Amino acid sequence: MTHPIIEDLHRRYTVKQYDSTKRISQADMDVILEALRLSASSINSQPWKFVVLESDEAKQRFADSFVNKHLFNQHHATEASHTILLAYDPYFTQDKFRKRVDAEVSSGHLPAEMYDNFMGAYAFAESNTDENGYNGHWTKAQVYLALGNLMHVLARLGIASTPMEGVDTETLNDVFAAELDGHVCEVAIAMGYHKDGDDWNHGLPKARLAQSDIIDVI
Repeated sequence: MTHPIIEDLHRRYTVKQYDSTKRISQADMDVILEALRLSASSINSQPWKFVVLESDEAKQRFADSFVNKHLFNQHHATEASHTILLAYDPYFTQDKFRKRVDAEVSSGHLPAEMYDNFMGAYAFAESNTDENGYNGHWTKAQVYLALGNLMHVLARLGIASTPMEGVDTETLNDVFAAELDGHVCEVAIAMGYHKDGDDWNHGLPKARLAQSDIIDVI
């Protein structure tokens, strides 16, 4: 099957070795960050924060967070052009949702007279909130919508990536506590360009189950 979307997905793969001399252009970063901002989320909750690591100092802090776990990913911290920490709000309150509804109205997307009706959509979050106000399992799911969107955008731009749940979460969240501001990061994505000759995963065919194994059309 030939289609630009399918070509993007065949080209996308998980990089194992980055060329540390190659950097993503500012023009492409502008597209990446705006695409990330435009990611979909349930009830337009946007219960997330994204921390972009591009300076050598920030990259080294990320590298230093690999203390006890997943050291095989540590080299991406300093070799990739950029890394984005994708974090979720574990206590997404109705007052926080109100800020999103304010944006709905100010953008012209939602008529002002529908404000109270749209606030009722918080019931989706409320139904996933425990007695302590925790709804992190629900907000974390929204972060993965943003991650999927970002991975395709990068493929479209011809930029390689490595999504990583293999991070030392406890240490990472301590190292970047100020930037995360109460959000929790359990997944990051390194971005850049693969290193010719050293990335064993580059150029291999996709290994996916057949459509008939995973899709039923009824």
